[in-house]
Amino acid sequence: MNLLKNIISGSSLSKPVDLSVLKTDMHSHLIPGIDDGSKSMEESVDLIRKLADLGFKKLIITPHIMGDYFKNTPEIILSGLESLRFAVKNAGMSIELEAAAEYLVDDGFEEKLKSGKLLTFGNNYLLIELSFFAEPPNLSSLLFDLQIAGYKVVLAHPERYSYWNDDFKKYEELKNRNIFLQLNIVSLSGFYSEQSKKMAEKLIDKKMIDFLGTDSHNFDYIKGVEESLFEKSLNKVLTTNNILNSTL
Repeated sequence: MNLLKNIISGSSLSKPVDLSVLKTDMHSHLIPGIDDGSKSMEESVDLIRKLADLGFKKLIITPHIMGDYFKNTPEIILSGLESLRFAVKNAGMSIELEAAAEYLVDDGFEEKLKSGKLLTFGNNYLLIELSFFAEPPNLSSLLFDLQIAGYKVVLAHPERYSYWNDDFKKYEELKNRNIFLQLNIVSLSGFYSEQSKKMAEKLIDKKMIDFLGTDSHNFDYIKGVEESLFEKSLNKVLTTNNILNSTL
């Protein structure tokens, strides 16, 4: 439906964007049974096959770590990664798999920071997300503490934080503080909302995006990524923003 609407409005491409230039997807939920992502090993293998078909050579899987909902630890995540690697190899795929985490900035996050056991990817990048209801009151000081500790902070899906929709200076402040911004590819298809799509396009226009991720949880996300392949904004972010996925 979104694709048909875009064709009518003239906002879609005639040929799909080639995602193989990214090489790496650095945001997904494909370790089965530990968060709100894949529910089974079979589903995970099928999702990974789809991502490989889209051109990805490497996946950095980032399970949620949040409060009382998903009490994942590095041990749980890395053990799940090994099981997933075994299943993918048995399925005849050679795609590279790594794992980090997507940390919710909640009441328990500072304790995790103090533990010194945060899971990172690439050159000490740390993926965080915020509440969708309100900006954390200690966000500024927490970002400072993370950077002082040597982490390169990556904010997941900034286009989805609706409380910043009328305060674009928040994004500019983050960039001025050397915070990296990771856009969800599916946002460009209107997967979440028209509001998120518009903010994603504005961030692209301002050349503020550093990473792209599928945020894959299930096959609905894969479908959303496939629809986004025909969005002019996806081609624009790949050609005008300094996207770092291929460096991972």
